[in-house]
Amino acid sequence: MADPDPFAVSLRGSTRVAAVIGSPVGHSRSPLLANAAFQAAGLDWALVAFEVRPGDGAQAVAAMRALSLGGLMVTMPHKVDVIASLDRLTPVATALGAVNSIAWEGTELVGDNTDGAGLVASLRSDSGVDPASLRCVVLGAGGAARSVVWALADAGAADVAVLNRTRGKAEVAAALAGGVGRVGLSGDLAGADLIINATSIGMGADIGDSGPLPLDPALLGPGQVVVDLVYSPRHTPLLRAAADRGATPVDGLGMLVHQAALSIQRWTGVTADLAVMARAARD
Repeated sequence: MADPDPFAVSLRGSTRVAAVIGSPVGHSRSPLLANAAFQAAGLDWALVAFEVRPGDGAQAVAAMRALSLGGLMVTMPHKVDVIASLDRLTPVATALGAVNSIAWEGTELVGDNTDGAGLVASLRSDSGVDPASLRCVVLGAGGAARSVVWALADAGAADVAVLNRTRGKAEVAAALAGGVGRVGLSGDLAGADLIINATSIGMGADIGDSGPLPLDPALLGPGQVVVDLVYSPRHTPLLRAAADRGATPVDGLGMLVHQAALSIQRWTGVTADLAVMARAARD
């Protein structure tokens, strides 16, 4: 059986519409992933992208209520400003102070954050890497980094060190890991089992470009897993450097797929076909 064509979305009067909001949002792969998953599951759903100006996140939530949209995926710069318009948050969204997914629970709109959980799920199922008991280093202290720090600690990581240029931000992110979190030093990289780049360094790099890099590649070696949350390009300068040093490179598409699948499950109650979504993401 051929894979569903994520571009062949059939809209009817009965179709339940969901959306991804952001600014800019035209580059988002979320419609491809979600519509492929809806088709594969035989669901009369469709996901579209809406450009929402910075500061208008609350109006987007109001539109979700007024139009009875089935769900919202939330990207930058709205992950914080939608919160005040929601009825409540999940514990992880409360801890992170950021929302990337909004779902109906009865008549209430509930904000969640599936980024970190999506990464852990992708590591376990796609790469055979369980963060439990691993020594981890997270590069960056922004929203993506904080979600990863939380999820690694929740998954049982033995140590979560946060490296960031601004120490104060690193302290805030590391605190999300509780007793296993700390501000890291560059020397922690050599002894880490799992290294995750949660910065934007490498985004949009040309194929074959050797830099810039978020770390000194000489600190990498065999036995390490190096994840880059950047997924465009898939083979970032960091991942190529990691492979050259004998480490295992993991791109950011897995996290993108799994975090979207978690949203779809919350909205519809149906487990999304991850393989179909992954193929749509690579197209």
